[in-house]
Amino acid sequence: MKKTKARQGIIKAFNAAIEGIIYTFKFERNMKIHYFIAVLILIASLFLGLEKIEMIFLVFAISLVVIAEMFNTAVEKTIDMITDEYHPLAKIAKDVAAGGVLIAALNSLVVGYLIFYDKLTEISYHVLNTIRQSQLHLTLICIVLVLIAVVVVKAITSTGTPLKGGMPSGHTALAFAMATAITFMWEKVVTSTLAYLMAVLVAQSRIEGKIHTFWETVAGALLGTLIAILVFQIQIL
Repeated sequence: MKKTKARQGIIKAFNAAIEGIIYTFKFERNMKIHYFIAVLILIASLFLGLEKIEMIFLVFAISLVVIAEMFNTAVEKTIDMITDEYHPLAKIAKDVAAGGVLIAALNSLVVGYLIFYDKLTEISYHVLNTIRQSQLHLTLICIVLVLIAVVVVKAITSTGTPLKGGMPSGHTALAFAMATAITFMWEKVVTSTLAYLMAVLVAQSRIEGKIHTFWETVAGALLGTLIAILVFQIQIL
């Protein structure tokens, strides 16, 4: 009988503990964030070949953050149960508990940095090196950067729409970026000349259509050319 009661007591304690974990996950926003980040990190660790000691430190750092957040919740709920009025000591208690969570989170950042830095550096170097060796990827990157730059400048100057009018000319920027990319990829005078001639015709058509002014097309040409040069210079480095 005593063994049965002891067993029931242990089961009840486990149930209470699990209910506490579920409560913090359901009702505490920060806990949801902690769990989400933890899941992402643990999934990433499966593909990075971590050693046993690294996994131990990683799991410990994650657990420490979760434990600190749970203690913070416990302190907050206890104080709220005792009083619903402002009291300096209640504020101190909540601030100290929140400080514990902050320290645990900073500790997890340091641990994650020390564990993942070398591995992520190797991966990022491999990815960048692969991209640099691919002219197609460079061209796509160039197009995306030019489009982003055009939209940003138009937003700053508050002129035109993302696809029509305003400073600078997006069509001209793309045309000159592509002409510059062609120049870098083929390195032939005739090809480069024809590419820039087509870019100039694009700019001239935007002016003739009264969609852009002369200076808007000049700005677009400079923007597209400079971004393309920057992208391909990075590739050379």
